[in-house]
Amino acid sequence: MGDWWARNIIEPGKFPLLLALSAFVVTFAVTRLVTRMIRAGRGPFRNVTPGGVHVHHVVPGILLMTVGGFTALAGGRHGWGSGIAAVLFGVGTGLVLDEFALVLHLHDVYWSKEGSQSVEVVIVTVALTGLLLGGFLPFGVDSMSADEEQNRLNAVSTVTVNLAFVLVTLLKGKVRMAVLGVLVPPVAFVGALRLARPASPWAKRAYRERPRARARATLRAARHDRRWNGLRRRLNYLIGGAPTE
Repeated sequence: MGDWWARNIIEPGKFPLLLALSAFVVTFAVTRLVTRMIRAGRGPFRNVTPGGVHVHHVVPGILLMTVGGFTALAGGRHGWGSGIAAVLFGVGTGLVLDEFALVLHLHDVYWSKEGSQSVEVVIVTVALTGLLLGGFLPFGVDSMSADEEQNRLNAVSTVTVNLAFVLVTLLKGKVRMAVLGVLVPPVAFVGALRLARPASPWAKRAYRERPRARARATLRAARHDRRWNGLRRRLNYLIGGAPTE
């Protein structure tokens, strides 16, 4: 374990990324807990409203992201300074993405159905960052044997091909399949082969003169949404809290 840790995390300079991801996940979880307590009127926490203005936590999040980001750029990937910058950036990102829906809609939709978009973005961010963290890149590691270098290059080639399938899946409008396909390659392969969603860029271009394909895509999308949208909403509400009716 110690050799693996040094070889794949410390030596290539991934420790700040691990700190940032950990800070991000912890911040999001704590923030959701606090906001739920505020919503329920429990505990010592209250909204910050100096002068009658509700200061959303996206504001300190932006400040922390700015400080952490510039501090990281000013330093390297090693040393205590990079660790502090990574934690600041992770905390700031957690606060900002927790209110992603508010930024997107420019309106306080935190406890509405639109607010669940923040949870989805957080899940996507964790998945993609986890891929970066767990990827066995052949860069930043010294004194590799020929076999080790070949194994790493093979892994990178496999990931590159899979990312091509992920990109096609995204163009077909299947965002969740694309995200899951980053971690589970067969999912991206299936998503790339199946019909695109009717409003996706792929469908608008490839099905323009194929009415039967458009009709099949519309029917399949409707069936898929009826089957899975309820489960997806319940999962989002479990993580982020149910919206206010």
